[in-house]
Amino acid sequence: MSDPDAEFELYELDVIVEQITGTCTCAMTVGDYVRIRGGRFSLPEVDGFCLFALGSVLALLPAKQRQSDPADWMETDTRATCPDPACGLIMRIDRREPKRFRHGDVSAQ
Repeated sequence: MSDPDAEFELYELDVIVEQITGTCTCAMTVGDYVRIRGGRFSLPEVDGFCLFALGSVLALLPAKQRQSDPADWMETDTRATCPDPACGLIMRIDRREPKRFRHGDVSAQ
């Protein structure tokens, strides 16, 4: 069992619409973004974010929140695409400042 007072760091992330080369039927625009803080996400300044585009990056986000080896592709690759080929939406995952968390605040164990 882990120490509930043990601390660790996770980067905050922004998932930003960087480019749209097709027709986005979800009304996304370049610059729209969601912010990831720990295990939560928020929509700071947009009305919404395409569920399908967000779904295409969800599995990457926990790894992007953590520091990896500098040679790991997770450190260097920052872009993902919407799964709708007619959309052509490209997102960039930007790391922001790291935040400290307590194990006991994020786990029941």
